[in-house]
Amino acid sequence: MISKLQLLGRTIKQAQYKHHRTMDSRLAPIGSTMTQWDALRAISRQPGASAHKLAQATFQTDQAFGTLANRLEAQGLIERRPGYGRRIEHHLTPEGQRILEDGTVIAEEILNDSFKNLSEEERETLLNLLNKIIGEDLT
Repeated sequence: MISKLQLLGRTIKQAQYKHHRTMDSRLAPIGSTMTQWDALRAISRQPGASAHKLAQATFQTDQAFGTLANRLEAQGLIERRPGYGRRIEHHLTPEGQRILEDGTVIAEEILNDSFKNLSEEERETLLNLLNKIIGEDLT
């Protein structure tokens, strides 16, 4: 028998999985995936950031983010430039910015649909509870 805590953990993971699947299918027509869009979003939030910082921001290993950055660069979505010391800085290209913007519209539609049955107050409560679990305030 599954405990209530295991059920809670599984339900959170199930909601996340649903968002990822839906994002991947809805982003495909614009030539992106959820992982690629998330990386573009992280680069947009931290222009010039190192691969290590961006890997942390996107919940990836440094190696996985490096592989992803290679693909994004080959697609013309990002530029990598020399930074301080051995650091490589990451920046969006105009095409990367366009994909990010188009993907953001899609993400907002998906999230609005996903949380449509929750009131604004319930959404705020859920956000606060999840932040309490992870020990951060992301708002």
